[in-house]
Amino acid sequence: MDENFILETQTAQTLYHNHAKALPIIDYHCHIPPKDIAEDRKFKNLTEIWLEGDHYKWRAMRTNGVDEKYITGNASDEEKFMKWAETVQYTMRNPLYHWTHLELKRPFGINKILGPKTAMEIYEECTAKLQTPEFSVRGIIKQMNVEVVCTTDDPIDTLEHHQKIKRDGFATKVSPAWRPDKAMAVESSQTFNAYINQLEAASGLSISTFQNLLDALKRRQDYFEQNGCKLSDHGLETFYAEYYTDAEINTIFAKIRGKSELNATEILKFKSAMMYYFAVMDFEKGWAQQFHIGAIRNNNGEMFKKLGPDTGYDAIGDFEIARPMSKFFNRLSLEEKLTKTIVYNLNPRDNELMVTLALCYSDGKTAGKMQFGSGWWFLDQKDGMQKQMNALSSLGLISRFVGMLTDSRSFLSYPRHEYFRRILCNLIGTDVEKGELPASEMEYIGKMVENISYYNAKEYFRF
Repeated sequence: MDENFILETQTAQTLYHNHAKALPIIDYHCHIPPKDIAEDRKFKNLTEIWLEGDHYKWRAMRTNGVDEKYITGNASDEEKFMKWAETVQYTMRNPLYHWTHLELKRPFGINKILGPKTAMEIYEECTAKLQTPEFSVRGIIKQMNVEVVCTTDDPIDTLEHHQKIKRDGFATKVSPAWRPDKAMAVESSQTFNAYINQLEAASGLSISTFQNLLDALKRRQDYFEQNGCKLSDHGLETFYAEYYTDAEINTIFAKIRGKSELNATEILKFKSAMMYYFAVMDFEKGWAQQFHIGAIRNNNGEMFKKLGPDTGYDAIGDFEIARPMSKFFNRLSLEEKLTKTIVYNLNPRDNELMVTLALCYSDGKTAGKMQFGSGWWFLDQKDGMQKQMNALSSLGLISRFVGMLTDSRSFLSYPRHEYFRRILCNLIGTDVEKGELPASEMEYIGKMVENISYYNAKEYFRF
């Protein structure tokens, strides 16, 4: 893993080192806790920063036969790290193998292969560095040249940590992103009503009607905007676009607010209404909206009871995408209420579907308005990123692509941007050396790499 890792041609090397490598990072979607940035957390050891919430690594360890005691259980941090180190050698050809060694290389400067023989040496060296100011949370963000971080935040969140970060004058811009999924999660009356009660408290409004719900959400969206929010995010199985009337939605909301359970048709209608209103609210604010589509979650019921969500038991789903996606965007387009939009698929079978359908709603005014998002979750590895960029190149304009994000819960995940940039430069560099792109246009090609790596996102989100 030397300076030309993944860069197979001289042109790829030139593009990466001269045009991509030094650019700042705009991490416009992640799940890192803003509290840790506000408090400038120092991690006690490498296990704490690397394994504490990383369900990618947990999943690999379980697959390798590691007992849950050493993953989320009561084993010591040192024991947990040793089990991870034993697992790493089995992750060859899994993206974790590349990510692990990139994350040791940057920011720790370690070039050794992690395994049982080197584990303790690496653990002690990284743990020692983590006790220094350069390796606090803010120190790592600064080292990795991160210009913008967008966290993922619920409408009821106080945003107090974002406010503290801003007051402290931290150089990296840390903005909230609006994630209102719980306001449309009506599968359980008890869970939904508990959330609406929290939304009442956060908004200062009583919520007894559907219009009250929209008013409360708008008030919270105003608050998010005041705290620097410029984009929303939605994690959904698919798009929802069932036909409904306003009277039906009012009745459905009264039913669930009255603690009754909804039937399947009522759930679909309510979700469809909420998706529409969320999109209109984003349009009115001038925000960009993101849709992460296709995860089937919490598949292991026993482990969900023990550990809860986001612990490594989600998978790629096979939901219908095209018809509801078309109906959803078509309504917004006809009403001229469609804002900048990024769509991400989790099932690779949907690559071409997503890019071709999204681009049906380009408006001829805003370049790159409709975006086919980068390889996400199970697809944010070399093969998945290549397929995503090839589909976008073949069927759209990769020149307008807003590039990579970490989608991570770890402060050591920023090298994923480096990984993406290397793969991007290798794809384009290979085309140049094969004569499929003109070597005489290297000035423009270099600028295209810079735009995809950084400038397109900066302009798209108005950072």
